[in-house]
Amino acid sequence: MGSSFRHFDELHPWIDRQHMLECISSVVETTDVMTFTFRSDKPAWFRYLPGQFVTLELPVGDEPVMRTYTLSSSPSRPLSVAVTVKAQPDSIGTRWMFDNLKPGMRLKALGPLGDFSFVRHPGEKYLFVSAGSGVTPMMSMTRWMADCAPDTDVTFISCARRPEDLLFRSELEVLARQMRRLNLGFLVEGHEARHGWHGLRGRIDATKLPLLAPDFLERTVFCCGPEPFMRGVREMLKGAGFDMVRYHEESFQPAAAPAAEELAVRAGPGAGASAEAARVTFTMSGKDVTVVPGQTILQAARANGVRIGAACEGGICGTCRVMKVAGDVEMNHNGGILDDEIEEGYILACCSRPLGDVQIEA
Repeated sequence: MGSSFRHFDELHPWIDRQHMLECISSVVETTDVMTFTFRSDKPAWFRYLPGQFVTLELPVGDEPVMRTYTLSSSPSRPLSVAVTVKAQPDSIGTRWMFDNLKPGMRLKALGPLGDFSFVRHPGEKYLFVSAGSGVTPMMSMTRWMADCAPDTDVTFISCARRPEDLLFRSELEVLARQMRRLNLGFLVEGHEARHGWHGLRGRIDATKLPLLAPDFLERTVFCCGPEPFMRGVREMLKGAGFDMVRYHEESFQPAAAPAAEELAVRAGPGAGASAEAARVTFTMSGKDVTVVPGQTILQAARANGVRIGAACEGGICGTCRVMKVAGDVEMNHNGGILDDEIEEGYILACCSRPLGDVQIEA
């Protein structure tokens, strides 16, 4: 072990195009939640913002699948990263991780990326609201604050179905003793007598929120959880007169496909049969194809048998990043690509539409 030791200033940042992730531990959190910790397969440190995510390429079946997971670890401890993942009944990638991912195995990864971070959306004081495994970005941010800014004012509300489903509850109670302005609120939908639960029960609503965070109207809110949960929190805050400019949520839902009317507007006058279609050349596949106005690079690739990996398909995860060799595109992403990558010529295929003839390295 001594021969592998490196001082921090001897290491370079982890780069997803040069390094892989090596699993170094797997921990069972609950019956359907596990935490996997990784280091770089080469000496490196991890540079990211608290609350960001990575996309893992998982070798499931003949074709790998791409899955996006928020980092539960903190960049204040930069020699490893961790994801805490929940296996749903219909999970494919996450179930593969539960059954197969062991220390020593290596995975390709993209990222870290994402704008769901107090660094991107600073406030005077914060309200973190989460349900289930949506607690992971909140843990990343709170762990960073505990290490680097322990006087930060945070109210942390964690919701779950049962007391045993409250992830990181014990650690949060320890952190609350270290951070004098960290206030915890736990809410469970139901429990049994054996749980010994004496806290609030039910779902978060306009009655319980002021009990857990009396000054919630003054806070910057970060929310993460299942879509119905986040929708309920949004509606509750709007109904209370909250300034929604200070509301931020994490979601990996794909963007809705543009309507036909929108595609016609993008194509400009003469859209339709007479509109001038662009040519997209996929240089590695040797295919030269026609793209109808409004069609994305990813859609063109799929229609012509060119494989480009994609996960969120909403410009969030960065999975479909490809090199644009020539030509111009219109790219409307949601934080899934870095500015320096764009300067190098990379685009996200899922949200890039050609503005003329384009060459893509794919």
